[in-house]
Amino acid sequence: MGPTARVDTRTGAGARARDWAEIQERMLVPLYEAVYERLEVRTGTRVLGLGCGSGLALLLAAARGARVTGVDTDQERLALARERLLADGERDGEDRPVGTGTVLPADRITEAAEVAAEPGRPPYDLITAFQPIGTVAGDAQGLVPALDSAIPLVERGAPVVLAGWGPPERCATYAVLRSADGPVGGLREGSPRPPRRDDLEDVAARAGLEPDGSGRVACPFGYADTESAVRGLLSTGVFDGAVLATDRQRVEKEIGEALQPHLRRDGTVWMPNVFRYLIARTP
Repeated sequence: MGPTARVDTRTGAGARARDWAEIQERMLVPLYEAVYERLEVRTGTRVLGLGCGSGLALLLAAARGARVTGVDTDQERLALARERLLADGERDGEDRPVGTGTVLPADRITEAAEVAAEPGRPPYDLITAFQPIGTVAGDAQGLVPALDSAIPLVERGAPVVLAGWGPPERCATYAVLRSADGPVGGLREGSPRPPRRDDLEDVAARAGLEPDGSGRVACPFGYADTESAVRGLLSTGVFDGAVLATDRQRVEKEIGEALQPHLRRDGTVWMPNVFRYLIARTP
């Protein structure tokens, strides 16, 4: 989900970050795995993840033997990513020592070069930006500066992966996200907006990247119950504008109502979605 200005929608930023890590972040695992498989991420691959969140995509790359570094603007999510990577390194012991995974605030992205520095080689082999473009107004423009800072850290022709929502008619969650505007109306900053066919290509062009393949991946959003679904969706930040314009309880009610068509007899919530990724190459 795209980056937005964050508001406290539960009991604090820490609880919200936990909801992201424990409920929502896993929804894009099929996307992460498809990209890593296609690009043959393995032992020795050096991955720089933009918008790494609480680090799940980094962990999956590390499990393949990659050396990973992530950056994000959300300090609470970064703290969770550090915990995850440290614990993972401790479990692996001699096979993959602590230190192969690092996370940094987005404003310190230049330090990422020092983390992975090796004599005679650019710091990284691959850049990923898995936060889906086409979630909120302004998310595409916001990614370009981060790409501008990251591209010098890879060699010429290195892959950069961008991700986005598929067609709205194939994404059940899109209608739920649109409930963020509800009766308050208007496409304010941070509100959902319709994904466009060429979103990923537009961002690649702005960053001076050359498209070199794409793919689509099914990423259903599944939740244990409506409460978990509401908490997970609120943790994305997509509904922050609506919370500020009205109140949290009203937004929770609107999300719950929008989820009703996706509620199954056993009480679980299931929403089929398709996500798209673009592989672009650095000049």
